[in-house]
Amino acid sequence: MDMSELKRLESGLRGELRFNEPMARHVTWRAGGTAARAYLPADLDDLAAFLRATRIDEPLLFVGLGSNLLVRDGGFGGTVVFLHAVLGRLTFADGLVYAEAGVASPKVARFAANHDLAGAEFLAGIPGTVGGALAMNAGCYGGETWAIVERVLMLDRHGGLRERRAEDFEIGYRHVGLRAASDEVFAAAWFRLPAGDGAASRERIRALLEKRIASQPLQLPNAGSVFRNPPDDHAARLIEAAGLKGLQIGGARVSEKHANFIVNPDRRATAGDIETLIGKVQAGVHERFGVELVREVRIVGEKP
Repeated sequence: MDMSELKRLESGLRGELRFNEPMARHVTWRAGGTAARAYLPADLDDLAAFLRATRIDEPLLFVGLGSNLLVRDGGFGGTVVFLHAVLGRLTFADGLVYAEAGVASPKVARFAANHDLAGAEFLAGIPGTVGGALAMNAGCYGGETWAIVERVLMLDRHGGLRERRAEDFEIGYRHVGLRAASDEVFAAAWFRLPAGDGAASRERIRALLEKRIASQPLQLPNAGSVFRNPPDDHAARLIEAAGLKGLQIGGARVSEKHANFIVNPDRRATAGDIETLIGKVQAGVHERFGVELVREVRIVGEKP
């Protein structure tokens, strides 16, 4: 898609179209290259209109809080669509919590508790949006996203919307995929939660957040857990046992507070520093224990 075509599209849409957008502003690692184009939709209808207007082969990347993402220093050559605070509708009706993909997961936890619903408290510990939580079956503290999903609203590459249920997906540990090949992305979800004690839920959320603050380097730029936990083990334990806590490459460092976090303490790390450090940690754990650590974080774009 050339510049003139995008400018023409922009005139018929309600959102904001940007060019050469620095992605370090939009990912929690505060590092990385630029996006050739970025679109901030006005709402779900506007996003659907944008998708209908763009070419089929246009590379697209949907970004929420950017808490599970690294854009390489060479940048992303397609269009990034920002969802956070845009697809932000959050309601309770007919016994279901409805949340659009751009709603922060902790906000859903608090919303459910305020409506005397139980079972969503764990979402307070997930540093991303509903869309990201759905896409990777995010979980912590004994809970997983898809355990509370009633159904989801999907948006396809042509701007079409359709509802799907869990049986349409293959759902596993930190993995979700449609059983049939598709270019659909998550637009929203309906969560079914049992009645509970709102005060008790809020207390559990408070305790979970205190635990998270005490055990994770939240004061420094990071992307949450970098690696999935291997079966019957923890990535952090393996990384620490391999002597990799505190390992630093350029401005990126394995956190001394939690070994499954890579931090950018001085905000001078490049995406290359972070990606190289990820590889060093994987190699070190494999050499010591023969375990292949699998990334949770997504890496996109081109190397410079």
